Amino acid sequence: MARHGAGTPFLLRLSLLLLLRPGGEWSPSWTLGCASVSVGSPVVPLGSAVTASCTIQSELCRGLEQGKVRITWMLDNEPVAGSQHRGPGGTEVSNLTLPSFNHTQAKLWCWVEWNGTKQRIGMAEIRAGYPPAKPFNLSCVLNLSDYGLTCQWEQGADSHLPTSVVLKCARDPRAHSSCCHRSRTQAVTGCIPQSGHSHCTVPRRLLQLYRQMEIWVSATNALGMAESEHLCIDPMDVAKLDPPALQSIQSIPFQTDCVALAWEVARSNAHMELQCELRYRAPEDPAWALVTGIVGQASTTQRCGFLFGTQYHFQMRCRRSSARGYWSEWSPGKNYTTHEKAPTGKLDAWWSAWLAGAGRRLEVQLRWKAPRRQEANGQVLGYRVTLSPRRRGRDPLTVCNTTYTQCNFSAPVGTRRVYLSVYNAAGESAVTEVILLERKGQPLAGLRAVSGGERSLWVHWEAPPAPAAAYILEWQRVSSEPGHCSTCWQMERDGAATTALIRDGVEPFQRYNISVYPLYKDTIGVPVHTAAYSKQKAPSYAPKLHLKSISKSNAELCWEPVPVEMQNGFITSYTIFWANSTAEVSSATVSPSLSSFVIRELKPSTLYKVHIMASTAAGSTNGTSLTLVTTVLDDIEIQFFFLTLGLIFVLLILLLICFQKNGRVKQQFWPSVPDPANSSLGKWVPAELQQEPLQVPGVREPGLATISTVTVLERAAGKQPSTWGKEPATETAGTFPTLPQPYVRQEGPGTPGRGWATAEPRQGPGGSRETIQYARLVGDGYKGQQHAPPRLYLRSSSTQPLLLDPSPSPKPYENLWFHEAAPHGCLGDGGCPEELPATFPLLQGLRIGGAEELHDCRTF
Repeated sequence: MARHGAGTPFLLRLSLLLLLRPGGEWSPSWTLGCASVSVGSPVVPLGSAVTASCTIQSELCRGLEQGKVRITWMLDNEPVAGSQHRGPGGTEVSNLTLPSFNHTQAKLWCWVEWNGTKQRIGMAEIRAGYPPAKPFNLSCVLNLSDYGLTCQWEQGADSHLPTSVVLKCARDPRAHSSCCHRSRTQAVTGCIPQSGHSHCTVPRRLLQLYRQMEIWVSATNALGMAESEHLCIDPMDVAKLDPPALQSIQSIPFQTDCVALAWEVARSNAHMELQCELRYRAPEDPAWALVTGIVGQASTTQRCGFLFGTQYHFQMRCRRSSARGYWSEWSPGKNYTTHEKAPTGKLDAWWSAWLAGAGRRLEVQLRWKAPRRQEANGQVLGYRVTLSPRRRGRDPLTVCNTTYTQCNFSAPVGTRRVYLSVYNAAGESAVTEVILLERKGQPLAGLRAVSGGERSLWVHWEAPPAPAAAYILEWQRVSSEPGHCSTCWQMERDGAATTALIRDGVEPFQRYNISVYPLYKDTIGVPVHTAAYSKQKAPSYAPKLHLKSISKSNAELCWEPVPVEMQNGFITSYTIFWANSTAEVSSATVSPSLSSFVIRELKPSTLYKVHIMASTAAGSTNGTSLTLVTTVLDDIEIQFFFLTLGLIFVLLILLLICFQKNGRVKQQFWPSVPDPANSSLGKWVPAELQQEPLQVPGVREPGLATISTVTVLERAAGKQPSTWGKEPATETAGTFPTLPQPYVRQEGPGTPGRGWATAEPRQGPGGSRETIQYARLVGDGYKGQQHAPPRLYLRSSSTQPLLLDPSPSPKPYENLWFHEAAPHGCLGDGGCPEELPATFPLLQGLRIGGAEELHDCRTF
């Protein structure tokens, strides 16, 4: 407790000293009164070793008299290890060595640790860097306005240490102008630049004009000093003069290409001998034209070789004649336009012609290039095209007078020459004769075009077999919309040339069709064509796929080609990619000339995603994806399937109809054969007659006849209807009703199987005559039976002859077929009866009702 209490006042005093230090600033080295910190050097080269020591005198630090003291080190916030030992006089000493100091600036702290408490008791600040770099590129300029000498330089690499820079100059009143060796007696003066700057100005009072002075830059820091190269100059040799002023420019003499210029030097330079330079250029010129060797004091000069009618920009500058000073700045510019004169030279022209109006006139399109500047001789006002040359006293017929470089006009058929001229304000040029030659000469042997840059194309060709006088090159931009460029052509006048560079109207990523015509003396060669791009890139977009047809294993795709403007190069190929849901990707390469493709060997009922990629030599672009699903069956299989369903449906309908109409169907295939035993004849024929055998020797009785037609004839007017068929029910079955005796007539061979009955008047019981109804019976065989002669059965109880026939009545139910038929279908020899009995038992058995009320014949 006693030791702890003894140390507490010391720590409190130490803390108060740290807090109450004035300004809170630290000097490069700071210690308490009982401790000291020392370093080998506070400034060292960067990367070198640093040594330091910390010494504590315990008897001077109250509270530390007893107990063990431990000394530690901190470099900024990083602990470093030192070696501690006891020194003379009861002191504690700690030594520290840093083998490589890589900080440009750092603080080294000495700490004391006593009874578990650490406290700083000393500090030393260390800086590291390099010696100053040698300044270079020293130059000075004397300003004649105040005669101050301004010098500037480049400092070099940073030394990381505080460095003082001074511009120094030395002058000796006894020194000659040729001497530049500084002696001890020379006074050294100069100027100090502002912090961070590398220039300063020496005032006039420190300079010696027209005498040599030594000037240099000195840089100094804690590690050394460096000086720039020394300049030995006369300040007047580095004087920068004020620029002259251009006064006037004019052409001399008139109608020549020479001009005269006048100027005035600056007042500050009037007492000096000067040499000057003149420069000029036109707006179209890429560089200045320079005129040297002009004497400044002359104040005037002449210059020739200027173009007519051209605007020029002139400037001038001067310096001392000794040629050791600086040029003045260029004077303010002055513009001047030379006078004009009539254009000169020939125009390059190109043409195309065709017959129109059913061959009655010639349509001509004439194009030409504007004259070059050295031939235009001023501003061109227009062009004139005539069909004949100019002659004295007569103006030719003008077909075109335009400011453009092309003209369309009509000319008489057979025109072979036209004449072209250009004019300006000073006059008109000589005519250029254009001969309309036929294009049937020999073509080039070969042609190709390559890129000459983003906006130019190199055209190479092989010369034709015959020597050519010149060549015409045409190029047109390929576009979806038709267009024509009137300026996209040029003439190569050198007949031996095989290459040409075209620039006008050429843009990157656009296709151009190029044609070359060889020009011969008396004809024009057939053109040869090629296509080229000045620069290519990937297409702007890929085509959009469309599904044309699809089956279970194939899919036909089609697409619209990419427009030429969007291709950005020659399409080298299309690539089709397709993938199913299991990520099985397949592809196929398609020629760029095709616009459809069939994907084969697909899986049925499977979803696929398809896209197309368009490629050029410079890149590729993918299109949007198309989703398709293959079918389960092909079209033929689907058609067969639906045809089978249709047939099954029709059969089902037919079967349904057959079941609903089974009676009619049965009647069609299996007709109903009547049973004689159940026929209606059995109801009225007496029983004894039914059992009476037919007496037809040698002939077997055929089956019963089928009655198919019944004809009822109109009865006589005023007669009561017959009562046959309405007999009373009280009669016995063995007796017939009281009716007239029926008669039957059999038809002849011409109408087999038919019978007839007529109405015949007879004497009634009261002596009156009445009409007897007859019916015609038509019979035929059963369906499917062989045709047989008609059969007729007859029964009559009457003893009266039938139709006055002398032959006796046939036996009951005797078949009359076996009797000889009368001619024309009449019975007997007496001819056909006109009236027959109206009642006939067979007709009564048919039970025809209501026949008495019919007035016309009706057929059943």
